[in-house]
This record gives sequence, structure tokens and C-alpha cells, in this order.
Amino acid sequence: MTEPTGRTAERAVDLALDEATVDALRVHLPRVARIVVAEVMEQVPAYDVPFQGRMGRIIEKAVQVSLESFVSLASSSAPKGAPVGVGVTAASELGQAEARNGRPVEALLSAYRVGAGAAWRELSVEAIHAGVDAPTLGRFAELVFTYIDELSAASVAGHNQQTSSAERERIVNLDRLTRGLLTGQSASELEAAAAAAGWTPPRSLTAVLVPRERVVSTVGLLDPRTLTLAEDLPGPDVEPGPTDDAVLLVPDSGGRSRRRLVELLGEREAVLGPARAWLLAHESYARAVRGRALRDGFVDTDAALPELVLHGDPAALADLREAALAPFADVGEGAAERLAETLRAWLLLQGRRELVAESLHVHPQTVRYRMNQVRDLFGDRLNDPDEVLAILLALGR
Repeated sequence: MTEPTGRTAERAVDLALDEATVDALRVHLPRVARIVVAEVMEQVPAYDVPFQGRMGRIIEKAVQVSLESFVSLASSSAPKGAPVGVGVTAASELGQAEARNGRPVEALLSAYRVGAGAAWRELSVEAIHAGVDAPTLGRFAELVFTYIDELSAASVAGHNQQTSSAERERIVNLDRLTRGLLTGQSASELEAAAAAAGWTPPRSLTAVLVPRERVVSTVGLLDPRTLTLAEDLPGPDVEPGPTDDAVLLVPDSGGRSRRRLVELLGEREAVLGPARAWLLAHESYARAVRGRALRDGFVDTDAALPELVLHGDPAALADLREAALAPFADVGEGAAERLAETLRAWLLLQGRRELVAESLHVHPQTVRYRMNQVRDLFGDRLNDPDEVLAILLALGR
């Protein structure tokens, strides 16, 4: 219980109903409480179900107690500063509870308006029957509606406070969930984190890296369930995390849906990892990070698998190239580059000279001349399948 505050306190001091009138009003309070609850249920759909059954009887009793306290406040015998039944503190707590239950504050304000109107309609009739004169009745009306205004303001403040607190908590939980997904936490930990964040897991997640300054505009194009992390990205395994990127975990963008994702992001600077079951999102993130190292601009790692394989171990690739392409060391740099380009096209096009010439924009005789040089340099190695595989990998882009 709290004491009346502000304008309610002023109106209570100005009003003084005689004891006979107050007693006459008290007789009708149980009926008035039932009417208030019934009209709120009828006119405010959000409270139709919550006010039914046992809960409805509890609410009805609470309304009756509040009305009794309020009528007592209006009595001439009420001490100055007498406590009000519901009170501002209780109204604030009610606003918080409604926010926790997911009901908008507008529903509660509507209930206040409907309840106040019903209560005043019934009480004013009984007050007139009890002989209350018009000026006193007017002051009584002012007290009723001033108090409802203060309760409404307190409930709005409580609702906003709870909503802000809940939103902050939700953001913290989503951040914790996203980090857990990126670092590969256990299934039980991730399921608990998803529940705490109120996030319904999709079938799959696709990691997308975008420049940090473009994260807001990019998120606006994607599924609203997309998880976002823009600061202090963790590194996949032992690799450092991206320093200038944000990561988005986009739900259900595998299969045919991936084409749509590529179309949405294809003209932006972005790296798309593969779609993975949501508990394995860290695998998509790790590949996206590796894809970032391939080149600037847009990278769809599903379309760059050979490059990713080749660059999976840069040191090993460098050693392979040094060993497999060692014969080119015996010629000048420019000649070696032209011969390597010709050998790569020759192997990929299975020795079809005309196609090789077309792809290199040279004459077929030039291809013949260059390949004769290559055979002189490599000898029997071009007849060994294992050697040819190593050469082809070394020549990969």
C-alpha cells in the first residue's frame, strides 16, 4: 500500500463524504466489482481469458478491496494521508508483470479506462440515491479519474522499465548464444542458451562475414531470426578472428534458399560459409573466415572449394609448388610463366591443342612449341599420374 501522491492527495483532501453515504456505497461494492471485471473482459480482449475461472474471482476480490479502500479515502473521517488500496507502487508492479506476460501496456491502460468508467457509473448512481449533491459528486468524479491517471502513469513506467530490462537481458543472452555457436559449445549448452534467449533454433545456419560498417543495412535484408555479432569476434580453432568484420548467422539458407541468399548479397562485400545444422554453425563460420583470405569482394565458399582446399595449408602449398615446378627454375621468369600457363591449360583440357590455343589466345603452333619445351624440362614426370596430380595442384590458382 502507498499513500496518495500528487493530484490524488489534493483531491482526497478536498472531498469529504459523510459516513452514511460511505456506508451506502460500501453495500454495493461487491456488485460494482463484478461489473468492473465483466466489462473489462468484454471490452479488452487481452483480459478475456486471464480473468476467467479462479483467477477471475481473485481479480474480482482485489477490485472490491481497492474500491473499499478508495471509498474510505473519500470519507470525511479518513485521516489526512490515508493509504490508497492499490497504490502507485502496486500499479508499477502490475505494469512490470504485464510486460513479463507479453501483454502490451495499451491493454492495461484500456482496462484502467474501462474499469474506472464502470466503477464511476455505478458508484455515482448510488451516491445520488444517497443524497450527494452535485458539487460533491463532481469532486468525487475528479478524485476517481485523477487517481486512475496516476495509476496509469505508474503502470506505464513499470511496463517500460521491465521491457527495457527484458530487452537488455535478451540482447545479452543472444550475444552469449551467438558466441557459443561460433566457438562450438556442446549441444546441451547451446540448447540452454537458445532457451534463455527465447530463440527458436532453425534447421540450419549459414555464417556470413560482412564489413562491420555495413552490418545494419545487410541485416535488414535477411531473416529476422538472424543472429549478429559485430565486436570481438572469436577465432575459429586456433586462428585469429576477423578484426574488421561482423558475422551474421542466417537461418535456413541451404539448398534452394542459398541461391536467394547469393542474389541478395552478391553485389556486396561478403563471405558466405556453407549451411550447417544449427549446432554445427562453428563449421560454417570457420570456413567463412578461411574464405575471407581468398580475395576481396564477394566470396561464396560453396563455389570456391578447390581454392579453399589449395589454400588450406599455405606452407604446404608453397613447398608443393617449389618441388613440383622446380624444372621451371632453369628458364627465365617470363618464359617460366608462359610455359606454366600453357602446361596448366594442357592438363585441364586433356591435351586438346586447338582448345588450349583458344583458351590462351595463341596459335596452335605456339602451343606445340611451348609443350615441346615443357617435355624437355619435365621428361618422364608428365607420364606419372602422381607427378601430374602434384603439378596440377601446384599450378592451381
